[in-house]
This record gives sequence, structure tokens and C-alpha cells, in this order.
Amino acid sequence: MIISLIFFLHFLFGLVIFVRKWQEESLSAAFINIGLIIILFSVGWSIFTMITKLIFEPEGFGIWFDRDTITLTILSVTEYFFFRFYYSDIISQQEIKTE
Repeated sequence: MIISLIFFLHFLFGLVIFVRKWQEESLSAAFINIGLIIILFSVGWSIFTMITKLIFEPEGFGIWFDRDTITLTILSVTEYFFFRFYYSDIISQQEIKTE
């Protein structure tokens, strides 16, 4: 269940970035940004899986928070800080519009 939520939030984030880049720049820029998000997600997932296999058992902390969920949670937190820095122009425009 938690894994489904994490995947849905990644899909939603990718959709928002795609639409914003398509509107502000071009369709090719939107596809490039989606490609970046997909590559960082898949490479990050692989790297964090190797790290969590060293630390956690497959059961993790229970039925709802197993090793794969821990991996995706750590990846999501890391991506949050990276994308907040990388897309700071979009975030600052959003804050200006809401004030």
C-alpha cells in the first residue's frame, strides 16, 4: 500500500513537471525532464536497494514497511531535496503566485 502511494506520488510529480516544462519551454524539454526523473528514480532505486540489503532483513519493520518500502522511502526523501534544488525556479514561481 505504501509502495503504491510512493509510485503514485512519483507519477503525479512527473506529470506536473512535464506539463509545466511543456507550457514554459517546449515539448522536447518536457520529455527531457521526464527522462531525467525516470533515470534518477531507477538508478537511485538500484543504489539504495544495495545499501538497504546490507542493513535490513527482507521483512523490514513489518508487513507494511518491508525492505522495499524502506528503500523507496529513503529514495523519495533524497529525491525531494534534489528536485527541490533542481526545480527551484518552478518552486519559486509557485510561491510568488500564491502570495
